[in-house]
Amino acid sequence: MQRHGTFSHNPQAGKVADDHPGLPKPRRWWAIAAISFGTALLVIDGAIANVALPTIARELSVSEAAVTNVVTVYQLVLVMLLLPFSSLGDRLGHRTLYQAGQGLFMVASAACYFVESFTVLLLLRAFQGIGAAMALSVSAAMLRQIYPASKLGTGMGVNSVIVASSAALAPTLGGYIVGNLPWQIVFVAAAPLAVVSLLMGRSLPDPEPRDQPSKWRSGVLSALTMLFLVGGIQLGTHDALGWGIATFVAGVILLLLLIRRERRREAPVFPVDLLSKPVLGLSALANFCSFIAAGALMLGLPFRLEIGMGYDPQTVGLLLLPFPLTMLVVSPISGWASDRIPATKLGVTGMSIAIVGLLLLATMPDQPGEWGIAWRLSLTALGFGLFFSPNSRLLIGRAPRDRAAAAGGLLSTSRLFGQTMAAVVIGLLLAGGLGLGPVPLYVSCALAVVAALASLARFSQRKSAANG
Repeated sequence: MQRHGTFSHNPQAGKVADDHPGLPKPRRWWAIAAISFGTALLVIDGAIANVALPTIARELSVSEAAVTNVVTVYQLVLVMLLLPFSSLGDRLGHRTLYQAGQGLFMVASAACYFVESFTVLLLLRAFQGIGAAMALSVSAAMLRQIYPASKLGTGMGVNSVIVASSAALAPTLGGYIVGNLPWQIVFVAAAPLAVVSLLMGRSLPDPEPRDQPSKWRSGVLSALTMLFLVGGIQLGTHDALGWGIATFVAGVILLLLLIRRERRREAPVFPVDLLSKPVLGLSALANFCSFIAAGALMLGLPFRLEIGMGYDPQTVGLLLLPFPLTMLVVSPISGWASDRIPATKLGVTGMSIAIVGLLLLATMPDQPGEWGIAWRLSLTALGFGLFFSPNSRLLIGRAPRDRAAAAGGLLSTSRLFGQTMAAVVIGLLLAGGLGLGPVPLYVSCALAVVAALASLARFSQRKSAANG
Protein backbone atom coordinates (compact mmCIF):
# COMPACT_ATOMS: atom_id res chain seq x y z
CA MET A 1 0.00 0.00 0.00
CA GLN A 2 1.25 3.45 -0.87
CA ARG A 3 2.25 5.41 2.20
CA HIS A 4 0.99 8.98 2.24
CA GLY A 5 2.80 11.74 4.08
CA THR A 6 1.62 12.56 7.57
CA PHE A 7 1.20 16.15 8.62
CA SER A 8 2.64 17.74 11.72
CA HIS A 9 2.79 21.26 13.04
CA ASN A 10 6.22 22.81 13.47
CA PRO A 11 5.80 25.43 16.17
CA GLN A 12 9.16 27.04 15.46
CA ALA A 13 8.57 27.70 11.80
CA GLY A 14 4.83 28.02 12.11
CA LYS A 15 4.21 25.93 9.05
CA VAL A 16 2.84 22.53 8.15
CA ALA A 17 5.05 19.92 6.54
CA ASP A 18 4.85 16.28 5.52
CA ASP A 19 7.54 13.61 5.56
CA HIS A 20 8.16 13.40 1.81
CA PRO A 21 11.94 13.43 1.12
CA GLY A 22 11.72 14.44 -2.56
CA LEU A 23 13.70 12.88 -5.37
CA PRO A 24 17.32 11.90 -4.71
CA LYS A 25 20.13 13.96 -6.20
CA PRO A 26 21.17 14.28 -9.03
CA ARG A 27 17.81 13.07 -10.37
CA ARG A 28 16.16 15.97 -8.58
CA TRP A 29 18.17 18.52 -10.57
CA TRP A 30 17.31 16.85 -13.88
CA ALA A 31 13.64 16.77 -12.87
CA ILE A 32 13.72 20.46 -11.95
CA ALA A 33 15.24 21.23 -15.36
CA ALA A 34 12.63 19.10 -17.15
CA ILE A 35 9.67 20.77 -15.47
CA SER A 36 11.25 24.23 -15.86
CA PHE A 37 11.57 23.78 -19.63
CA GLY A 38 7.99 22.51 -19.74
CA THR A 39 6.68 25.47 -17.75
CA ALA A 40 8.60 27.98 -19.88
CA LEU A 41 7.14 26.38 -23.00
CA LEU A 42 3.55 26.83 -21.86
CA VAL A 43 4.00 30.36 -20.50
CA ILE A 44 5.79 31.65 -23.59
CA ASP A 45 3.15 30.24 -25.92
CA GLY A 46 0.37 31.71 -23.81
CA ALA A 47 1.83 35.23 -24.07
CA ILE A 48 3.79 35.37 -27.31
CA ALA A 49 0.77 35.56 -29.63
CA ASN A 50 -0.33 39.01 -28.39
CA VAL A 51 2.37 40.80 -30.37
CA ALA A 52 1.48 38.96 -33.59
CA LEU A 53 -2.26 39.66 -33.57
CA PRO A 54 -2.23 42.73 -35.89
CA THR A 55 -0.06 40.85 -38.41
CA ILE A 56 -2.28 37.76 -38.27
CA ALA A 57 -5.38 39.91 -38.81
CA ARG A 58 -3.80 41.47 -41.91
CA GLU A 59 -2.36 38.26 -43.36
CA LEU A 60 -5.51 36.16 -42.85
CA SER A 61 -7.94 38.98 -43.69
CA VAL A 62 -9.89 38.97 -40.43
CA SER A 63 -11.02 41.86 -38.26
CA GLU A 64 -9.05 43.11 -35.26
CA ALA A 65 -11.92 42.05 -32.98
CA ALA A 66 -12.02 38.52 -34.43
CA VAL A 67 -8.26 37.96 -34.26
CA THR A 68 -8.31 38.26 -30.45
CA ASN A 69 -9.92 34.80 -30.47
CA VAL A 70 -6.42 33.43 -31.13
CA VAL A 71 -5.70 34.25 -27.47
CA THR A 72 -9.22 33.74 -26.12
CA VAL A 73 -9.66 30.19 -27.47
CA TYR A 74 -6.37 29.08 -25.91
CA GLN A 75 -7.20 30.58 -22.51
CA LEU A 76 -10.77 29.29 -22.55
CA VAL A 77 -9.79 25.69 -23.33
CA LEU A 78 -7.08 25.88 -20.68
CA VAL A 79 -9.34 27.07 -17.86
CA MET A 80 -12.09 24.60 -18.86
CA LEU A 81 -9.90 21.52 -18.67
CA LEU A 82 -7.49 22.10 -15.77
CA LEU A 83 -9.71 20.56 -13.08
CA PRO A 84 -10.92 17.55 -15.16
CA PHE A 85 -7.36 16.76 -16.20
CA SER A 86 -6.04 17.03 -12.64
CA SER A 87 -8.50 14.24 -11.74
CA LEU A 88 -7.50 12.22 -14.80
CA GLY A 89 -3.85 12.64 -13.82
CA ASP A 90 -4.52 10.78 -10.57
CA ARG A 91 -5.93 7.85 -12.58
CA LEU A 92 -3.23 7.68 -15.26
CA GLY A 93 -0.22 8.93 -13.29
CA HIS A 94 1.03 12.50 -13.22
CA ARG A 95 4.13 12.03 -15.40
CA THR A 96 2.14 10.12 -18.00
CA LEU A 97 -0.41 12.89 -18.40
CA TYR A 98 2.23 15.63 -18.23
CA GLN A 99 4.30 14.18 -21.04
CA ALA A 100 1.25 13.31 -23.14
CA GLY A 101 0.20 16.95 -22.88
CA GLN A 102 3.63 18.15 -23.95
CA GLY A 103 3.59 15.77 -26.90
CA LEU A 104 0.17 17.01 -28.05
CA PHE A 105 1.27 20.60 -27.57
CA MET A 106 4.42 20.01 -29.64
CA VAL A 107 2.51 18.41 -32.53
CA ALA A 108 -0.11 21.18 -32.59
CA SER A 109 2.64 23.82 -32.50
CA ALA A 110 4.50 22.23 -35.42
CA ALA A 111 1.25 22.11 -37.42
CA CYS A 112 0.81 25.86 -36.92
CA TYR A 113 3.74 26.44 -39.28
CA PHE A 114 1.58 25.34 -42.21
CA VAL A 115 -1.50 27.40 -41.29
CA GLU A 116 -3.08 29.54 -44.01
CA SER A 117 -6.65 29.62 -42.64
CA PHE A 118 -7.96 31.45 -39.58
CA THR A 119 -10.34 28.58 -38.76
CA VAL A 120 -7.50 26.05 -38.82
CA LEU A 121 -5.40 28.33 -36.64
CA LEU A 122 -8.16 28.52 -34.01
CA LEU A 123 -8.53 24.73 -34.09
CA LEU A 124 -4.81 24.23 -33.55
CA ARG A 125 -4.82 26.79 -30.75
CA ALA A 126 -7.57 24.74 -29.08
CA PHE A 127 -5.36 21.64 -29.33
CA GLN A 128 -2.48 23.62 -27.87
CA GLY A 129 -4.79 24.59 -25.00
CA ILE A 130 -5.69 20.92 -24.43
CA GLY A 131 -2.02 19.96 -24.29
CA ALA A 132 -1.21 22.86 -21.96
CA ALA A 133 -4.09 21.93 -19.65
CA MET A 134 -2.88 18.31 -19.46
CA ALA A 135 0.59 19.45 -18.42
CA LEU A 136 -0.32 22.34 -16.11
CA SER A 137 -2.98 20.32 -14.28
CA VAL A 138 -0.34 18.08 -12.68
CA SER A 139 2.82 20.22 -12.74
CA ALA A 140 2.34 21.59 -9.20
CA ALA A 141 1.69 18.08 -7.87
CA MET A 142 4.96 16.91 -9.42
CA LEU A 143 6.81 19.84 -7.85
CA ARG A 144 5.62 18.54 -4.50
CA GLN A 145 7.10 15.12 -5.36
CA ILE A 146 10.37 16.54 -6.72
CA TYR A 147 11.30 18.74 -3.75
CA PRO A 148 11.62 17.64 -0.12
CA ALA A 149 8.75 18.94 2.00
CA SER A 150 11.14 21.32 3.78
CA LYS A 151 12.11 22.92 0.45
CA LEU A 152 8.73 23.09 -1.28
CA GLY A 153 8.62 26.88 -0.90
CA THR A 154 11.98 27.13 -2.66
CA GLY A 155 10.54 25.02 -5.47
CA MET A 156 7.49 27.27 -5.80
CA GLY A 157 9.81 30.28 -5.88
CA VAL A 158 11.95 28.77 -8.65
CA ASN A 159 8.78 27.98 -10.59
CA SER A 160 7.62 31.59 -10.15
CA VAL A 161 10.92 32.81 -11.60
CA ILE A 162 10.46 30.57 -14.65
CA VAL A 163 6.92 31.88 -15.14
CA ALA A 164 7.90 35.54 -14.70
CA SER A 165 11.01 35.39 -16.91
CA SER A 166 9.17 33.48 -19.64
CA ALA A 167 6.31 35.99 -19.58
CA ALA A 168 8.83 38.84 -19.82
CA LEU A 169 10.68 37.17 -22.71
CA ALA A 170 7.58 36.34 -24.75
CA PRO A 171 6.72 39.85 -26.10
CA THR A 172 10.33 40.56 -27.10
CA LEU A 173 10.69 37.18 -28.80
CA GLY A 174 7.32 37.57 -30.51
CA GLY A 175 8.20 41.05 -31.76
CA TYR A 176 11.49 39.82 -33.25
CA ILE A 177 9.79 36.90 -35.00
CA VAL A 178 7.01 39.03 -36.46
CA GLY A 179 9.54 41.59 -37.69
CA ASN A 180 11.97 39.13 -39.29
CA LEU A 181 10.27 35.77 -39.90
CA PRO A 182 6.92 34.35 -41.05
CA TRP A 183 4.29 35.02 -38.36
CA GLN A 184 3.55 31.28 -38.08
CA ILE A 185 6.91 30.84 -36.32
CA VAL A 186 5.40 32.62 -33.31
CA PHE A 187 3.43 29.45 -32.52
CA VAL A 188 6.36 27.13 -33.22
CA ALA A 189 9.08 29.04 -31.34
CA ALA A 190 8.51 27.37 -27.97
CA ALA A 191 8.19 23.81 -29.35
CA PRO A 192 11.93 23.00 -28.97
CA LEU A 193 11.49 23.45 -25.21
CA ALA A 194 8.98 20.58 -25.29
CA VAL A 195 11.57 18.37 -27.01
CA VAL A 196 14.16 19.14 -24.31
CA SER A 197 11.65 18.57 -21.52
CA LEU A 198 10.51 15.25 -23.02
CA LEU A 199 14.12 14.07 -23.39
CA MET A 200 14.66 14.80 -19.69
CA GLY A 201 11.29 13.33 -18.77
CA ARG A 202 12.58 10.06 -17.33
CA SER A 203 13.97 12.03 -14.40
CA LEU A 204 10.49 13.22 -13.38
CA PRO A 205 8.71 11.37 -10.53
CA ASP A 206 7.54 7.91 -11.55
CA PRO A 207 3.86 7.77 -12.51
CA GLU A 208 1.69 6.24 -9.80
CA PRO A 209 -1.69 5.51 -11.41
CA ARG A 210 -4.55 4.89 -9.01
CA ASP A 211 -7.44 2.51 -9.48
CA GLN A 212 -10.30 5.00 -9.44
CA PRO A 213 -13.70 4.93 -11.15
CA SER A 214 -14.20 7.08 -14.24
CA LYS A 215 -15.47 10.58 -13.47
CA TRP A 216 -16.15 11.72 -17.02
CA ARG A 217 -19.64 13.08 -16.22
CA SER A 218 -18.25 15.31 -13.49
CA GLY A 219 -15.40 16.31 -15.81
CA VAL A 220 -17.80 17.31 -18.58
CA LEU A 221 -20.00 19.27 -16.15
CA SER A 222 -16.93 21.03 -14.72
CA ALA A 223 -15.72 21.97 -18.21
CA LEU A 224 -19.16 23.24 -19.22
CA THR A 225 -19.38 25.30 -16.03
CA MET A 226 -16.08 27.04 -16.80
CA LEU A 227 -17.09 27.44 -20.45
CA PHE A 228 -20.28 29.29 -19.49
CA LEU A 229 -18.66 31.37 -16.75
CA VAL A 230 -15.65 32.49 -18.78
CA GLY A 231 -17.60 32.57 -22.04
CA GLY A 232 -20.20 34.82 -20.47
CA ILE A 233 -17.46 37.17 -19.28
CA GLN A 234 -15.91 37.24 -22.75
CA LEU A 235 -19.26 37.88 -24.46
CA GLY A 236 -19.99 40.71 -22.06
CA THR A 237 -16.78 42.47 -23.10
CA HIS A 238 -17.44 42.06 -26.84
CA ASP A 239 -20.56 44.22 -27.28
CA ALA A 240 -22.92 41.38 -26.35
CA LEU A 241 -23.78 42.33 -22.78
CA GLY A 242 -27.21 40.68 -22.75
CA TRP A 243 -25.92 37.35 -24.05
CA GLY A 244 -22.94 37.63 -21.73
CA ILE A 245 -25.10 38.06 -18.63
CA ALA A 246 -27.41 35.19 -19.64
CA THR A 247 -24.45 32.89 -20.31
CA PHE A 248 -22.77 33.81 -17.03
CA VAL A 249 -25.99 33.21 -15.06
CA ALA A 250 -26.27 29.79 -16.73
CA GLY A 251 -22.69 29.14 -15.63
CA VAL A 252 -23.56 30.03 -12.03
CA ILE A 253 -26.50 27.59 -12.13
CA LEU A 254 -24.22 24.86 -13.51
CA LEU A 255 -21.70 25.66 -10.77
CA LEU A 256 -24.32 25.16 -8.06
CA LEU A 257 -25.37 21.85 -9.64
CA LEU A 258 -21.73 20.79 -9.88
CA ILE A 259 -21.06 21.59 -6.22
CA ARG A 260 -24.17 19.67 -5.18
CA ARG A 261 -23.06 16.66 -7.24
CA GLU A 262 -19.42 16.72 -6.11
CA ARG A 263 -20.21 16.96 -2.39
CA ARG A 264 -21.35 13.33 -2.48
CA ARG A 265 -18.17 12.05 -4.10
CA GLU A 266 -14.81 10.95 -2.83
CA ALA A 267 -11.92 12.80 -4.53
CA PRO A 268 -14.28 15.03 -6.57
CA VAL A 269 -13.26 16.60 -9.89
CA PHE A 270 -14.37 20.02 -8.68
CA PRO A 271 -12.40 20.13 -5.40
CA VAL A 272 -15.19 21.00 -2.96
CA ASP A 273 -13.42 18.86 -0.35
CA LEU A 274 -10.39 21.17 -0.52
CA LEU A 275 -12.39 24.39 -0.71
CA SER A 276 -14.36 23.36 2.38
CA LYS A 277 -11.14 23.40 4.42
CA PRO A 278 -10.76 27.02 5.59
CA VAL A 279 -6.98 27.12 5.12
CA LEU A 280 -7.20 25.92 1.50
CA GLY A 281 -10.40 27.74 0.56
CA LEU A 282 -9.14 31.06 1.88
CA SER A 283 -5.77 30.51 0.15
CA ALA A 284 -7.58 29.94 -3.15
CA LEU A 285 -9.66 33.10 -2.61
CA ALA A 286 -6.54 35.10 -1.81
CA ASN A 287 -4.83 33.73 -4.92
CA PHE A 288 -7.83 34.63 -7.10
CA CYS A 289 -8.09 38.20 -5.79
CA SER A 290 -4.35 38.84 -5.93
CA PHE A 291 -4.15 37.81 -9.58
CA ILE A 292 -7.07 40.07 -10.48
CA ALA A 293 -5.28 42.90 -8.66
CA ALA A 294 -1.92 42.30 -10.36
CA GLY A 295 -3.51 41.70 -13.75
CA ALA A 296 -5.65 44.84 -13.56
CA LEU A 297 -2.54 46.84 -12.65
CA MET A 298 -0.53 45.62 -15.64
CA LEU A 299 -3.45 45.90 -18.07
CA GLY A 300 -4.76 49.26 -16.88
CA LEU A 301 -1.54 51.19 -16.22
CA PRO A 302 -0.40 51.28 -19.90
CA PHE A 303 -3.59 53.17 -20.82
CA ARG A 304 -2.88 55.80 -18.18
CA LEU A 305 0.79 56.10 -19.18
CA GLU A 306 0.14 56.30 -22.93
CA ILE A 307 -3.14 58.19 -23.20
CA GLY A 308 -3.22 60.03 -19.89
CA MET A 309 0.47 60.97 -19.60
CA GLY A 310 1.51 61.01 -23.27
CA TYR A 311 4.24 58.36 -23.31
CA ASP A 312 4.79 56.51 -26.61
CA PRO A 313 4.15 52.72 -26.69
CA GLN A 314 7.84 51.78 -26.73
CA THR A 315 8.55 53.92 -23.67
CA VAL A 316 5.52 52.47 -21.89
CA GLY A 317 6.97 48.98 -22.40
CA LEU A 318 10.22 50.08 -20.77
CA LEU A 319 8.40 51.85 -17.93
CA LEU A 320 6.58 48.60 -17.05
CA LEU A 321 9.81 46.56 -16.86
CA PRO A 322 10.51 47.27 -13.14
CA PHE A 323 7.51 45.12 -12.20
CA PRO A 324 8.62 41.79 -13.80
CA LEU A 325 12.29 42.46 -13.03
CA THR A 326 11.54 42.99 -9.34
CA MET A 327 9.38 39.85 -9.33
CA LEU A 328 12.30 37.88 -10.78
CA VAL A 329 14.43 38.83 -7.78
CA VAL A 330 11.80 38.65 -5.04
CA SER A 331 9.97 35.42 -6.00
CA PRO A 332 12.80 32.94 -5.29
CA ILE A 333 13.70 34.76 -2.08
CA SER A 334 10.12 34.67 -0.81
CA GLY A 335 9.84 31.00 -1.80
CA TRP A 336 13.00 30.20 0.15
CA ALA A 337 11.76 32.27 3.09
CA SER A 338 8.39 30.45 3.13
CA ASP A 339 10.22 27.25 4.08
CA ARG A 340 11.33 29.02 7.27
CA ILE A 341 8.69 31.69 8.01
CA PRO A 342 4.91 31.09 8.19
CA ALA A 343 3.24 31.79 4.86
CA THR A 344 0.61 34.04 6.45
CA LYS A 345 3.23 36.39 7.92
CA LEU A 346 4.99 36.68 4.57
CA GLY A 347 1.75 36.95 2.63
CA VAL A 348 0.09 39.62 4.76
CA THR A 349 3.33 41.60 4.88
CA GLY A 350 3.68 41.34 1.12
CA MET A 351 0.09 42.28 0.38
CA SER A 352 0.34 45.25 2.77
CA ILE A 353 3.36 46.49 0.81
CA ALA A 354 1.46 45.94 -2.46
CA ILE A 355 -1.49 47.97 -1.13
CA VAL A 356 0.84 50.86 -0.26
CA GLY A 357 2.47 50.63 -3.71
CA LEU A 358 -0.91 50.63 -5.48
CA LEU A 359 -2.05 53.67 -3.50
CA LEU A 360 1.17 55.48 -4.39
CA LEU A 361 0.63 54.65 -8.07
CA ALA A 362 -3.00 55.82 -7.89
CA THR A 363 -2.07 59.13 -6.28
CA MET A 364 1.10 59.92 -8.25
CA PRO A 365 1.18 63.29 -10.03
CA ASP A 366 0.31 63.73 -13.70
CA GLN A 367 4.01 63.92 -14.60
CA PRO A 368 5.84 61.78 -12.02
CA GLY A 369 8.87 61.16 -14.25
CA GLU A 370 10.36 57.82 -15.21
CA TRP A 371 12.02 57.27 -11.85
CA GLY A 372 8.82 58.17 -10.01
CA ILE A 373 6.93 55.48 -11.92
CA ALA A 374 9.72 52.91 -11.62
CA TRP A 375 10.16 52.94 -7.85
CA ARG A 376 6.41 52.81 -7.24
CA LEU A 377 6.09 49.79 -9.57
CA SER A 378 9.06 48.05 -7.94
CA LEU A 379 7.59 48.57 -4.47
CA THR A 380 4.26 47.09 -5.65
CA ALA A 381 6.05 44.14 -7.28
CA LEU A 382 7.97 43.56 -4.04
CA GLY A 383 4.65 43.14 -2.25
CA PHE A 384 3.14 40.78 -4.80
CA GLY A 385 6.38 38.80 -4.98
CA LEU A 386 6.35 38.28 -1.21
CA PHE A 387 2.77 37.02 -1.46
CA PHE A 388 2.55 34.69 -4.48
CA SER A 389 5.10 31.96 -3.66
CA PRO A 390 4.20 31.50 0.05
CA ASN A 391 0.48 31.44 -0.74
CA SER A 392 1.03 28.84 -3.49
CA ARG A 393 3.22 26.80 -1.16
CA LEU A 394 0.52 26.73 1.48
CA LEU A 395 -2.21 25.76 -0.98
CA ILE A 396 -0.16 22.90 -2.45
CA GLY A 397 1.64 21.79 0.71
CA ARG A 398 -1.40 21.70 3.02
CA ALA A 399 -3.51 19.53 0.69
CA PRO A 400 -3.49 15.78 1.39
CA ARG A 401 -0.85 14.07 -0.75
CA ASP A 402 -3.41 12.08 -2.72
CA ARG A 403 -5.16 15.38 -3.60
CA ALA A 404 -2.02 17.26 -4.66
CA ALA A 405 -3.05 17.27 -8.33
CA ALA A 406 -6.49 18.67 -7.42
CA ALA A 407 -4.81 21.40 -5.36
CA GLY A 408 -2.52 22.20 -8.30
CA GLY A 409 -5.51 22.39 -10.64
CA LEU A 410 -7.27 24.69 -8.18
CA LEU A 411 -4.17 26.91 -7.97
CA SER A 412 -3.85 27.21 -11.76
CA THR A 413 -7.59 27.69 -12.28
CA SER A 414 -7.80 30.50 -9.71
CA ARG A 415 -4.80 32.19 -11.37
CA LEU A 416 -6.20 31.95 -14.91
CA PHE A 417 -9.73 32.90 -13.87
CA GLY A 418 -8.28 35.85 -11.96
CA GLN A 419 -6.34 37.01 -15.02
CA THR A 420 -9.51 36.70 -17.13
CA MET A 421 -11.47 38.76 -14.60
CA ALA A 422 -8.70 41.39 -14.63
CA ALA A 423 -9.24 41.91 -18.36
CA VAL A 424 -12.99 42.19 -17.76
CA VAL A 425 -12.54 44.75 -14.99
CA ILE A 426 -10.30 46.95 -17.14
CA GLY A 427 -12.62 46.57 -20.13
CA LEU A 428 -15.62 47.67 -18.09
CA LEU A 429 -13.75 50.65 -16.61
CA LEU A 430 -12.56 51.75 -20.05
CA ALA A 431 -16.08 51.40 -21.47
CA GLY A 432 -17.40 53.51 -18.60
CA GLY A 433 -14.81 56.23 -19.14
CA LEU A 434 -12.98 55.45 -15.88
CA GLY A 435 -10.00 53.53 -17.24
CA LEU A 436 -7.53 56.35 -17.92
CA GLY A 437 -7.23 57.73 -14.40
CA PRO A 438 -6.49 56.27 -10.97
CA VAL A 439 -9.72 54.23 -10.69
CA PRO A 440 -8.23 50.93 -12.00
CA LEU A 441 -5.46 51.22 -9.41
CA TYR A 442 -7.97 51.82 -6.62
CA VAL A 443 -9.85 48.70 -7.79
CA SER A 444 -6.58 46.71 -7.70
CA CYS A 445 -5.96 48.09 -4.22
CA ALA A 446 -9.41 46.97 -3.01
CA LEU A 447 -8.81 43.45 -4.34
CA ALA A 448 -5.40 43.37 -2.66
CA VAL A 449 -7.14 44.27 0.60
CA VAL A 450 -9.50 41.29 0.12
CA ALA A 451 -6.50 39.02 -0.47
CA ALA A 452 -4.83 40.29 2.70
CA LEU A 453 -8.03 39.81 4.73
CA ALA A 454 -8.41 36.26 3.38
CA SER A 455 -4.87 35.52 4.54
CA LEU A 456 -5.59 36.97 7.97
CA ALA A 457 -8.82 34.97 8.22
CA ARG A 458 -6.85 31.84 7.31
CA PHE A 459 -4.47 32.54 10.18
CA SER A 460 -7.43 33.06 12.57
CA GLN A 461 -8.96 29.75 11.48
CA ARG A 462 -5.72 27.88 12.10
CA LYS A 463 -5.31 29.55 15.51
CA SER A 464 -8.89 28.64 16.49
CA ALA A 465 -8.34 25.05 15.36
CA ALA A 466 -5.15 24.84 17.40
CA ASN A 467 -6.84 26.22 20.52
CA GLY A 468 -9.77 23.84 20.03
